[in-house]
Amino acid sequence: MHIPHHNNNNKAIVDCNNEIVPLCYFNIVKLSVGESFTYQLSDYETCIVPATGSVDVQVQGQTFKAVGKRNHIWEADPEGVYVPVGCEAKLVCISDEVEVFISGAKHDQTHDAFVIRQKDIDKVQYGSDDTKTHRKIKHILGKDPAGKVGKLLVSELFTVGEGGWSGFPPHKHETDMLPDESRHNEVYNFRFNPSNGFGAQFLTPDGEDFGPIYHVRDGSTFFFDKGYHPCVAAPGFEMYYFTILAGETQRPLHMNYQKEYAYQLETIPGMQDMLNKFK
Repeated sequence: MHIPHHNNNNKAIVDCNNEIVPLCYFNIVKLSVGESFTYQLSDYETCIVPATGSVDVQVQGQTFKAVGKRNHIWEADPEGVYVPVGCEAKLVCISDEVEVFISGAKHDQTHDAFVIRQKDIDKVQYGSDDTKTHRKIKHILGKDPAGKVGKLLVSELFTVGEGGWSGFPPHKHETDMLPDESRHNEVYNFRFNPSNGFGAQFLTPDGEDFGPIYHVRDGSTFFFDKGYHPCVAAPGFEMYYFTILAGETQRPLHMNYQKEYAYQLETIPGMQDMLNKFK
């Protein structure tokens, strides 16, 4: 499903128990200096990631100071705070303004809160300009997070250069058929540089030759529970998407590649290193 950019008034864009992606949660919170936002989710672990600006975060009797160091997502690395299931979290804006992504995954255990600083971000760059797949990933909650996490994976993905493909070769993760495939629901929020950029998000059901194609713009949210889902940015624009993956039975992601395109795994430099970062 595609949800165009809109003012969500700090209310969840993908709420708990969504009928398409019940494993995921997603909210965008915007605050001005001194303003605060408090939330508590009983069945979801979450991760707070400032897209821009800086917040103090209070959770489990701790205060994590000055989380977020960016004026915009195209500079520096992200920071975040892991919020356990059932815990109240309070965000206080300490910059002029802040835009915060709150990502979540359904989980049934309570772990300890922790902060993710820029030094903790796990980065990988793969692909090439020649193959139009040059891409950079910043794992906020990746393979080796700063603390214990249940089912949630959180990353930022960038096309490198102007235009190009992501999520390629086409892959899916809709069924638990381990070790070949895991069931993970997924949510994206897109941004473009310059902001008038655009791209296309594909979604093709397994066994079919065609599926819907969505025109994504700056601020678009896209979420899905099944299908092959590559996307592409128009020439002349950088594309970013904030990515939430929520596993049904496990956290590691196992992707099943569309058979007629799987051979291209061998043509994209650094592909295996990228795959290992999600496991």
